[in-house]
Amino acid sequence: MSAPSSPAHPTLVILGASGDLTQRLLLPGIGTLLATQPERGLTLIGVDREDRGAEWAELVRTRLEEQEVPAATVERVLADLRFEQVDLLQGTQLADLVGGLEGPVVLYFALPPAVTMAACEQLRGADLPSDLRLALEKPFAEGAESAAEFNAQLLQLVPENQIFRVDHFLGVATLLNFIGMRFSNRILEKVWNAEDIAMVEITYDEDLALEGRAGYYDTAGALRDMLQSHLLQVLAIVAMEPPARIDADELRDLKAHVLNATRLWGDDPVVASRRARYTAGVIGDREVPDYTAEEGVDPSRGTETLAQVVVEVQTNRWTGVPFVLRSGKALGEKAKEVRITFRDVRHLPAGLTGQQGPDQLVVSLKPGPVELHLTMNATDPTRIEQKVLTTTVGEPELLPYGEVLAGILDGDPLLTVRGDNAVQSWRIIEQVLGAWECDEVPLEEYAAGSAGPAGWDVGPEGPARR
Repeated sequence: MSAPSSPAHPTLVILGASGDLTQRLLLPGIGTLLATQPERGLTLIGVDREDRGAEWAELVRTRLEEQEVPAATVERVLADLRFEQVDLLQGTQLADLVGGLEGPVVLYFALPPAVTMAACEQLRGADLPSDLRLALEKPFAEGAESAAEFNAQLLQLVPENQIFRVDHFLGVATLLNFIGMRFSNRILEKVWNAEDIAMVEITYDEDLALEGRAGYYDTAGALRDMLQSHLLQVLAIVAMEPPARIDADELRDLKAHVLNATRLWGDDPVVASRRARYTAGVIGDREVPDYTAEEGVDPSRGTETLAQVVVEVQTNRWTGVPFVLRSGKALGEKAKEVRITFRDVRHLPAGLTGQQGPDQLVVSLKPGPVELHLTMNATDPTRIEQKVLTTTVGEPELLPYGEVLAGILDGDPLLTVRGDNAVQSWRIIEQVLGAWECDEVPLEEYAAGSAGPAGWDVGPEGPARR
């Protein structure tokens, strides 16, 4: 089958239409897409085991109107709207539904990975549309081996360029801005290497707690939920070699090069990783219960709500530089950023006093500030101090899911994850998962609203052995 061309009027089939992901992220993403491109054609079909047809129409209307989609576009979408009651795992129900659709068809699996894999198995041997596209939510499979097996299973259905493994972080405009910021000037690219950079920190700390998501989060935890997928994708973009052009094949090849070269710091999961779980505390004016007291949590699982892993990209450009990946919930301060710490100058002239460095570049992972922290003269020309140069990245027109969905509907995999990259992401963190399951790394605690456990700082030479 040949690669799909940009469609004028695709059909988007959301499997798991009554779920939280659809309501919170997919439909608002579609809304921003239609608000900025109201002429775009789209047939929307919701699918679930229970009949939610009436609720589905009202939900779609509400989410589109919240994103200020023009009334005429809303009515056009609602006129074509459908809801299908289908048990994805029973017989040929899913294959029969897909086989009866015409034109470019996107199957969006807003489902847990085990259900997604089982549903795809039901499509094996079915008569599928030649321009069928499969959009799969993270986490992709459950480990490196199962990811490789799932890739092989999917390739029996459609070619790789019609498989869209979704990571909405790739729809965050700041990440593509990172490419422009780094490669469109001579200044940063000259110092983007181990000789000039001491450490890279990629952080996604939230002040939100569990927020009723125990059904998913308590079986995933911060390591699988954030580091395995999202933050490793950010790392691949930060560390990749210069692209010749901005297209899907080029960027995904370069990301694969980075992930293939990424190893745990010291090849030791005990040294390279830490985990913790929040206890009761206060965030702002909110009282947050102990994680183990949250509804739906099984304390025996030992699920972490804060994870940190240090890796090394073993290439000529990066060997020796620790990349610190960290994400947690119920923390006192939000920090969603990439922080590049530069090495100190080799020689500071005698007679200069004050605080030297560290010079840093801080890029927000949400559209917002880009800060350059530089050492320079104070009022007294013999003293030096840190100054901060700041600019702001403008708000994008589309929500991250709007960006990702636009690519999927147009048949462009640029903002999705290729199969080999998904396998490598699991390979990187599987050693950590094994060490944690054997309790080789202690599960520490931190009060909700705090900065996390003490002593988690990582120096420019990497983590110290505990």
